[in-house]
Amino acid sequence: MKPSWFALMLAVLSTEMLTSHCSTIKSPRFRGRVQQERKNIRPNIILVLTDDQDVELGSLQVMNKTRRIMENGGASFINAFVTTPMCCPSRSSMLTGKYVHNHNIYTNNENCSSPSWQATHEPRTFAVYLNNTGYRTAFFGKYLNEYNGSYIPPGWREWVGLVKNSRFYNYTISRNGNKEKHGFDYAKDYFTDLITNESINYFRMSKRIYPHRPIMMVISHAAPHGPEDSAPQFSELYPNASQHITPSYNYAPNMDKHWIMQYTGPMLPIHMEFTNVLQRKRLQTLMSVDDSMERLHQMLAEMGELENTYIIYTADHGYHIGQFGLVKGKSMPYDFDIRVPFFIRGPSVEPGSVVPQIVLNIDLAPTILDIAGLDTPPDMDGKSVLKLLDLERPGNSKFLRKKEEPNKNTQQSNQLPKYERVKELCQQARYQTACEQPGQKWQCTEDASGKLRIHKCKVSSDILAIRKRTRSLHSRGYGGKDKHCNCGDTDYRNSRAQRKNQRQFLRNPNVQKYKPRFVHTRQTRSLSVEFEGEIYDINLEEEELQVLKTRSITKRHNEEEGEETARAARDTMVADGADALGQPSSVRVTHKCFILPNDTIHCERELYQSARAWKDHKAYIDKEIEALQDKIKNLREVRGHLKRRKPDECDCSKQSYYNKEKGVKAQDKLKSHLHPFKEAAQEVDGKLQLFKENRRRKKERKGKRRQKKGDECSLPGLTCFTHDNNHWQTAPFWNLGSFCACTSSNNNTYWCLRTVNDTHNFLFCEFATGFLEYFDMNTDPYQLTNTVHTVERGILNQLHVQLMELRSCQGYKQCNPRPKGLETGNKDGGSYDPHRGQLWDGWEG
Repeated sequence: MKPSWFALMLAVLSTEMLTSHCSTIKSPRFRGRVQQERKNIRPNIILVLTDDQDVELGSLQVMNKTRRIMENGGASFINAFVTTPMCCPSRSSMLTGKYVHNHNIYTNNENCSSPSWQATHEPRTFAVYLNNTGYRTAFFGKYLNEYNGSYIPPGWREWVGLVKNSRFYNYTISRNGNKEKHGFDYAKDYFTDLITNESINYFRMSKRIYPHRPIMMVISHAAPHGPEDSAPQFSELYPNASQHITPSYNYAPNMDKHWIMQYTGPMLPIHMEFTNVLQRKRLQTLMSVDDSMERLHQMLAEMGELENTYIIYTADHGYHIGQFGLVKGKSMPYDFDIRVPFFIRGPSVEPGSVVPQIVLNIDLAPTILDIAGLDTPPDMDGKSVLKLLDLERPGNSKFLRKKEEPNKNTQQSNQLPKYERVKELCQQARYQTACEQPGQKWQCTEDASGKLRIHKCKVSSDILAIRKRTRSLHSRGYGGKDKHCNCGDTDYRNSRAQRKNQRQFLRNPNVQKYKPRFVHTRQTRSLSVEFEGEIYDINLEEEELQVLKTRSITKRHNEEEGEETARAARDTMVADGADALGQPSSVRVTHKCFILPNDTIHCERELYQSARAWKDHKAYIDKEIEALQDKIKNLREVRGHLKRRKPDECDCSKQSYYNKEKGVKAQDKLKSHLHPFKEAAQEVDGKLQLFKENRRRKKERKGKRRQKKGDECSLPGLTCFTHDNNHWQTAPFWNLGSFCACTSSNNNTYWCLRTVNDTHNFLFCEFATGFLEYFDMNTDPYQLTNTVHTVERGILNQLHVQLMELRSCQGYKQCNPRPKGLETGNKDGGSYDPHRGQLWDGWEG
């Protein structure tokens, strides 16, 4: 049997809504935060993902808690679709923001979590971008169907990923790289409850240790995917579930549709009974997800993080149960398989609002990046949906914070106070990094009292990251502020007369200038230290360029008595400035502490005298340790990547391409002439071809074994399944015996164009066999009748041209063009929604 290939390319044409039939967001002011000290510059982001959850079959009708939290408390996107209604391709598109023809994950098997995916596309998921900008990222649940748990995908600080496909019991998870097996005990092993508990515990722990760091979590549930094992307390619910019985239920055969629909006849009674039980069990599994959403919401409210957290709820694709006579499954281009739930709740999102514009699963990654204040990378095909919510980026105060209400008793002013202006500036993404962005001139820091400070970047990002709190520590003047601290030892602070004399001394052009303590216009460039009767000069600029290296100190021999004035100035600097002790071969660990050659540690005097200075410097060191640990982790990932992609050594003894000597094959000659990187790429392609060939042979052997056993549930060119009494291990059980059903075909390859605007709502599909389908959902919402014969040939040609262009687009600039004029739109040719990407593209099998 040949390997099955299915394809779906759904290109979305969406015009700008001229009339507003639904409520849109009006940018309300932000709600007040509960705890002042826990304010974040950037919001938390939580993505809740379900597996195989439909919209058309009424799965959301039983999830009252989720609807109250997300639908009533946030925005509902009523036209949300996936580009490929299969698990692994759709999830890969969510992670990368790309169509399948750009990330090459076409099925649930081949190339799913493959080495090429790991090397090329996994390092460019939204998690990597957020992790690099300070978010604490965490993943809990199902990842990709073929994920084997042998590694932690890049970008995730906390990783609890399910190995292989969805299960509720008897599964294996990878917990930060260590495999962990689970059994059949509901209290310890039920998958939905497990990842809910893990995610809530991680959020609480992370906020307790790093209260000012934003969190991005993905909670990826297995429900309502098979084997549809519900929690025991829900096993008796919905005995008469019938939401799946839509007008297209058991509507078969369909001689006007593609050949699998023509082949599929009406279901047998056992099939119909199976669909009823299947719908019931799917709804029961979703009840645990409903409880999970309520627990997540309560946790955020208790911690005071609800008003600073965006929650996104969606699914990887839809599902069908009996529609058009297909017993169960996905992979069809019709709305029951491609339409998914999509909700967003968060700051400035109008509760209960409805967004009618089309959104896709490839928009998820750009939206998450936009919430975090990051630009969409040019290779992503989707676009952020925040513009549909009339929200602004985190750089604008309207997006993240509510402005303080002006006091009615004070006089109104056209200019905000300084602390308000600083707070607004610090909410812009370009000021939130430690001088890491190219051309960045300013950065924001937060002092111990919670106030935001803005400082100018004067040195490189590596230097500034090590000593970025130096000014704030000096400027607070530890030692004289604390109520319960010894405020003595302030003799190093010069009096006003002494500072006046010092200024006169500094104005003298004939003597060398030194930086006094009260001048904070620039960093200290050098430092003189007296040690064992000798004076040493320490070049701080050289130290910064060689961070954490051995200090280079030059001993000064004062042979002339004429340098007494300069020595007096140096003595003043020693007593006034750093109080740091250094000597040859000592190591400067931080800007306030040294490790001496005898392995003892010496820090500045104020760290031993001021509790505030000690606490702040310790917090600074903890932060540096965390940053270095993250850097080590990233370096290890890069090292592993380089090991996997090591090019072959250039061997000059190899015969060249132009060598005419006999016995040298053309392929070997060509390989020796290739660049080492191209040779490595050729090896990857060769391994992929070998992998495909092995899979093909495995399927052939499997087919032969089925023929020997007399397995009747295997027909050439069809995808079939068998169901028996042993399939479900939890109540309600199936006891009506085994049956066989075929749900799809191997040559079901197609590309589709989905259009939703104020005048048109249609689906146009081209199949690999040359078959065409066209459904007008304004008159036929359940796609019962193929009306392609009623569409003019010129319009079909235009749709074909558009579909061909979109099938090869790359990046949001190509995948979101404006049309040259489409007669299926308005009289003026229609127009795309200004935010909207146009292409759905996918393969499935």
